[in-house]
Amino acid sequence: MEVMRGVYGDRGPRTPSGRGIREAMMWYCAVTRLDLRVTSCFAGAVTSDDTGAGGPALVGPVVCAALRMEARAVRRGLARTPVVVVGYRARRADRLPDSCAALVTVGFGGALDERLRPGDVLVADEIRGAPGTEPVPCSAPRLLAEELIRDGLSVQVGPIVTTGHVVRGAERAFWAAQGARAADMESAAVATRARSRPVAAVRVVVDGPGHPLWHPGVVARGLAARRVLARTGPALERWGVLLVRGADEPNEGSGARTP
Repeated sequence: MEVMRGVYGDRGPRTPSGRGIREAMMWYCAVTRLDLRVTSCFAGAVTSDDTGAGGPALVGPVVCAALRMEARAVRRGLARTPVVVVGYRARRADRLPDSCAALVTVGFGGALDERLRPGDVLVADEIRGAPGTEPVPCSAPRLLAEELIRDGLSVQVGPIVTTGHVVRGAERAFWAAQGARAADMESAAVATRARSRPVAAVRVVVDGPGHPLWHPGVVARGLAARRVLARTGPALERWGVLLVRGADEPNEGSGARTP
């Protein structure tokens, strides 16, 4: 199992001051994909590009986000890469273009592995779907992780599992025992849509073992995760350029280490 660490470190989230259960409920609704626009934190126009299926062929990757807030965050660091909002459980995956270099799913996720802390970034090396389906290998995950580390983020690499709901408790332990390191609700659907195209998935951890979603502290964790997500764009674009050029995975001297 591969772990990669950047300079961001293992600092835990700050305890929120002056924030109560009501704000935690607002963030809970957003993170669980209800995407309720009930707080000024997430107000404003959506800054994502809708390329649309059947549109012109795209040379580089396309970034996919489930929620508008995720799209707004990642778009801040992107100069030329389009972002498509695919919705809760990727129900709007038909908005994705038919031709592009790769599809990259980004957003928030829940940790299954206790070694992942809020604010950490997980780069998937494979995407797992429903039981009985074949995992989809991701393209150049270590290369993508190294690019994120260059920007000062705390990054780990491992499998992501896509489920139809937020994973908690015993189910979290079950998936962790299968080797999955984080859970989301869109990556497998996007990978299916990609067909033979390269895919990648990047998730910023909001909750996990010891850091429950239903807790006032999730407000601070969520806002911190959004700031981390906003820093991923430049690395995604550099990775996309290298992918289009046919760059290989980094060698053993790239900084990766296995616990």
